[in-house]
Amino acid sequence: MKRPLSVALIVLAIIALDQITKYLIVNSLSPYDSIEIFPFLHIVNVRNTGAAFGSFKSLGSSFFMIIAVAAIIFIVYLLMKRVYNTLGLSLILGGAVGNLIDRILYGQVVDFIDFSIGSYHWPAFNVADSSLTVGIIIILVTSVFRK
Repeated sequence: MKRPLSVALIVLAIIALDQITKYLIVNSLSPYDSIEIFPFLHIVNVRNTGAAFGSFKSLGSSFFMIIAVAAIIFIVYLLMKRVYNTLGLSLILGGAVGNLIDRILYGQVVDFIDFSIGSYHWPAFNVADSSLTVGIIIILVTSVFRK
């Protein structure tokens, strides 16, 4: 498979999975309702007006849309220059576009995966957030082991 085609397929798959799951949550679950899947995993319908895990909410959605567009342009540039790990960058790109779509549609990001261990409760997240995180980890790990 050609590299640009594989990048496009990964990015489109992440965006589609992210947006389909968010659509199902928004249209099936009232805000702040919770469905227990396991004692440590719930499906919820919450909105994030900030950055990663709700931080920097006071900066506003417009600020994060500008940052997302700049990041998307930079990632596309890196992909075109064949810098870093293509899989990692593709996952980051798909996640960034998925969350940007939410900010455009809703002015905030739809989060729905609620994970906890004992009394520790991780902030809710979504498919795009997961894709971003895995992409960053792939790039960091391959960068460390490449040297």
